Amino acid sequence: MRFGIFIPQGWRHDLVGIEPAEQWRVMRDLAQRADAGDIWESLWVYDHFHTVPVPTEEATHEAWTLMSAFAASTSRIRLGQMCTAMSYRNPAYLAKIAATVDLISGGRVEMGIGGGWYEHEWRAYGYGFPTAGERLARLDEGVQIFRQAWTEGKATLDGVHYQVDGAIVRPLPLQEGGIPLWIAGGGEKKTLRIAAKYAQYTNFSNVPEEFTQKSEILRAHCADVGTDFDAIVRSSNFNAVIAATEAEVEERLSAIQAKLTPAIGDDQAKGYVDGMFRTSAATGTPEQVIEKLSAIRDLGLGYAIFNFPESAYDTSGIELFEREVAPALR
Repeated sequence: MRFGIFIPQGWRHDLVGIEPAEQWRVMRDLAQRADAGDIWESLWVYDHFHTVPVPTEEATHEAWTLMSAFAASTSRIRLGQMCTAMSYRNPAYLAKIAATVDLISGGRVEMGIGGGWYEHEWRAYGYGFPTAGERLARLDEGVQIFRQAWTEGKATLDGVHYQVDGAIVRPLPLQEGGIPLWIAGGGEKKTLRIAAKYAQYTNFSNVPEEFTQKSEILRAHCADVGTDFDAIVRSSNFNAVIAATEAEVEERLSAIQAKLTPAIGDDQAKGYVDGMFRTSAATGTPEQVIEKLSAIRDLGLGYAIFNFPESAYDTSGIELFEREVAPALR
């Protein structure tokens, strides 16, 4: 199993209480910490503009700006977004952005891409909110533009949703064959079919029964479109709250809830912690987490990306994972 780590950027209210002028330093230091070791293959941010579980005035830093900053301030670790919403940027323009960041980083960019889902920010930013079918059709067309741009240096597509005519993307990314594509989402009819056609990586549910179901549907799509299912690395994201004892895990969960409460209220904070963290396969003692994650690994999970919700304030959970969990899963 390979490992990625999310850097707190505010979207999950994970920079609350840190002054805006200090937030980049916190993010940079965590990125450089991950870069300096050998556990984490990649770091990740979310492509969102408004916080969850509800929009608030708290910070949410923009994903691709951070990609460029991390590219210049790290040297080894790979750089991803989970996941970029295709419709938030013209795809030819996004291909150019990603190619530039790949050059800055020395060839370390991953392209996490999906259809997008957070209706509140779509409408607030003036993007409307197309149907799921249209959002996924845009994803398919946009990925076609990426592939042309990153391999040929020029893209032309007369699509239903995107039209580009000889859009030049030079210089090419440093990575041979272009930037790796992570098609994120578990939609069984469309998203997984797009993944079967284009992806080097997928990202969908970490619930064992759902993971197995999505995997088999992906396999069927691969057979139908003529691609190699075994060549696609399947990944999932995990919210991680790890401590030496069950009592300490509960203390961590309570501390996370207390940190969130001033920003979103007690009821929202409790529901968010219960729904997103308490039931996660990566919440528990090291032994518990190893047991749960090993079961999913044995179903074919090749890559796990972890969000440690308290990491901007306390890295001891990350340290425990690095010391006890990662060696057992690698």
